[in-house]
Amino acid sequence: MPRRPTKQRQLLGTRPLTFSSFARTSCMVRNQILKSKGMKSHPKHEGNGFIRNSPEPRSESSDSSSSGEEFEEVQADFAFFDPKPDDFHGVKTLLQNYLDDTQWDIIGFSDLILGQTTVGSVVKVEGDEDNGVFSFITALNLERYKDHRSILELKEYLSKVCKDKNIKKDLKLLLKEQASSVGLIVSQRIVNLPPQLLPPLYDALFDEISWAIEDEPTKELQDSFRFKLYILVSKIYKLKTTNHKKKPTPKTEESIIYVKAEDEIFHKLCSWSFCFPLHVQPQTTEELQDYQLMGIVMAVEASKVPTFRDELKSLISES
Repeated sequence: MPRRPTKQRQLLGTRPLTFSSFARTSCMVRNQILKSKGMKSHPKHEGNGFIRNSPEPRSESSDSSSSGEEFEEVQADFAFFDPKPDDFHGVKTLLQNYLDDTQWDIIGFSDLILGQTTVGSVVKVEGDEDNGVFSFITALNLERYKDHRSILELKEYLSKVCKDKNIKKDLKLLLKEQASSVGLIVSQRIVNLPPQLLPPLYDALFDEISWAIEDEPTKELQDSFRFKLYILVSKIYKLKTTNHKKKPTPKTEESIIYVKAEDEIFHKLCSWSFCFPLHVQPQTTEELQDYQLMGIVMAVEASKVPTFRDELKSLISES
C-alpha cells in the first residue's frame, strides 16, 4: 500500500548544534533545506548540507570525539528511503556497540530492522554510488518479535545491566506483560549527521506509526503499532564522581552531555530511566576527560510524543 505523503517542510538553519564545545567539532552544517515527497516512492525526503568527511564513518554509539583525524568538508544531498536488504552492511555498521561489547545477534537484528518497511527510514546521500547509510530509525514491537533471537538477547542484556531494584520491576513489566504495547525505538547515525535532519526523521517515524495503525492489512499488524510506551537504549557522557582531591569544577560544567540531541528531550519526558557503565570507552578530548561514556535506557509514554516533536523542532531551530 502506498505510503501517505509526509507533510513535513523544514527550513534548516546555518549553524551547527552546540550543546557543548565537543559537539561543535562533530558537525558542520550550511543552509540545508528539506523538501517533502508525495508518495512512498524513493526518496521520502531530501535535504542538503555539509558533512565532515573522515577516513571511516563512525556511529554515534562509538567514539563521539575527534582523535587527531583529518577531516574534509564535503557537500551532501541527503534523502530518506524505505529500508531494503541492500542496506544491511550500513545498518549493521551503525549498530556496532549498540549493546556495548556484548556478543549478540546483531545480524538478525539488522535483518529485523530491514524487514519492517512499513515503519522505518534510512538516510543516504542521493546519487551516491556507494549507497552508504548515514542514519536509520525504526520502532519494533517487543511482543511481535519476541521469538527472534536478537530481541531475546536484547531483553536479557537490559535486564542484566539494570541494577536499580525498583526500576528493574518496571523494566521486567515492560519487557514481558506490557510488551505488546511497547515499541523499541532504534535510531543510529554517523557522528556528524546534520542535526536539522532530526525533526523530519522523527516526524516520519511517528507519522508512519499512525498510518500503519490504519493501513496495515490485518488487525494483528495494525495493533502491533498501537504503542503505549517506547523504550530507548542510548549513550550519554556523565561527569565522573571521585573522592580524590582535585581542582574544583566550574559551576557551568554540565553533569550530563547528550551524545544525541533528542535524548535530552526524551530524558526529560521519560517515566523512568537508568544508567549503566560501558566496557567500551572511546578516546576522549581534554574537554571530556572528566566524563565517562555511560549507557542509558529510557521509557517514554506514547502520549508524550507530540510534546517531544514540538520540543525537538524548537531545539534544532534555536540552536
